[in-house]
Amino acid sequence: MQNGPKTVMGRRQHKPAASFAARSMRWTSSATRPDPKGPQNTQRSYERYLALARAEAQSGNMIGAENYYQHAEHYFRSMSSDRGTT
Repeated sequence: MQNGPKTVMGRRQHKPAASFAARSMRWTSSATRPDPKGPQNTQRSYERYLALARAEAQSGNMIGAENYYQHAEHYFRSMSSDRGTT
């Protein structure tokens, strides 16, 4: 009784893996997915990281605060570029 095609050495033959191009073709339509970088999400993320930075600074963790300030700055720059200003 055979479970599938066998090679000369007695091992199963596997189907060749789909190429990268064939796999990426499955995800070309972004019309059904929401845009995660909308202006509301950017503004919300900016405010969230700013609040986290302030909380870290109040607790005395200046390294953590700087990390959150850098994240907030990223979203601030993203909002500025969305508006067309720098």
